[in-house]
Amino acid sequence: NKTTVFCTELSQNGISRNQMKVMKFGGTSVGSPESLQLVKKIIEKETDPVIVVVSALDGITDRLLLAADFALNNNPAYKTLLEELIERHRNVISKTITSYEAKEETTQKAEQLFEELQNILRGVFLIGDLSQKTSDKIVIYDSAKFIKTNKQFNNHIPDLNKSNELIKKTFSEMPPPNVAIVPGFISSSIEENDITNIGRGGSDYTAAIIAAAMDATMLVIWTDVDGFMTADPKIINSAYVIDELSFTEAIELSNFGAKVIYPPTIFPVYHKNIPIYIKNTFSTESKGTLIKNIKPTRNGKIIKGISSISDTALITIQGLGMVGVTGVNKRIFTALADNGISVFIVSQASSENSTSIGVRTQDAKLAQKVLNKEFAHEIGMGSINEVLVEYDLATIAIVGQNMSHVPGIAGKFFGALGRNGI
Repeated sequence: NKTTVFCTELSQNGISRNQMKVMKFGGTSVGSPESLQLVKKIIEKETDPVIVVVSALDGITDRLLLAADFALNNNPAYKTLLEELIERHRNVISKTITSYEAKEETTQKAEQLFEELQNILRGVFLIGDLSQKTSDKIVIYDSAKFIKTNKQFNNHIPDLNKSNELIKKTFSEMPPPNVAIVPGFISSSIEENDITNIGRGGSDYTAAIIAAAMDATMLVIWTDVDGFMTADPKIINSAYVIDELSFTEAIELSNFGAKVIYPPTIFPVYHKNIPIYIKNTFSTESKGTLIKNIKPTRNGKIIKGISSISDTALITIQGLGMVGVTGVNKRIFTALADNGISVFIVSQASSENSTSIGVRTQDAKLAQKVLNKEFAHEIGMGSINEVLVEYDLATIAIVGQNMSHVPGIAGKFFGALGRNGI
């Protein structure tokens, strides 16, 4: 009852950097009445103004998207899924809010949202059509007034300049008790003002954008793990929590499979030199992982961690007709970019007769199709081979900025793989 929830426009007296902290709580942290009480205790310990960004309840986004898929395919089971998630929210409201007036107000607002969601899904079921705009609305509880996006391919990309302007205007002054609760993940388009979202992991990203705009002292990501681990503890039972990471090391580990933080989260706060603290909601005494600006040193740990992605494919464009020809790689990456395909590894033979790229398995078939189309003439002439795709591969990354200029690391890595027949 000590927490005030608001998302209204406020006066613009301004808040200095040493007064503001941004906290983000993930789906497991807000997934039950019991965990919400833990969140409440964590927030109440703060003495400075804090903006709290929250995810949807654990698993709710997946259930909403599944309900939408059922409705689209004329499966009446969407109603059962919808009732389950509605009942879950009613239960949280009943067990969390103690004030009768507050409970009545919250219940009334929630029921309005439930009715809206029921109407949307009923429409999808009857019409048999689910547009991106409708899909975005289904997984959203509240429209964002200050996270604005532009559309690139099928993704909504935050417009940081416009968002920063609106964030500063919204949170320029925080009345007692100096706490604001903000839904993460949600956004609206900069032109039409339609409801959008910034994708999976978007709550982390929302928190980072707000922290950067407000020049916060720190961004704290509260989750259900103690922090970044030296390796996947499900595979390596001796893995342990990493106390400190540089921004570069954190984004490398995240890009290559460490699912502690959504990779784009790091970009906004890195440029403002705002540290990120990863903490466990269910084990507040655990030290966690601090991500900050750390310069490489020859005296520090050489390797910070090992991470991996299992669902990867390797695409190879090869042919003697590539040798000495200017612009081949430009054509490769332009064709992929124009179709929204992200590449995370690039390797080119020294003779220039082949280029290999790593993509997610889900993007591999489309990548093969667009590249075969791009080089159809060369393939027909025999100067370039048909694009080759290798599936069922894993990508392993050994991460540590201090390994720069240290000889023997690659040799040790490949030696270990070779000795084990990999």
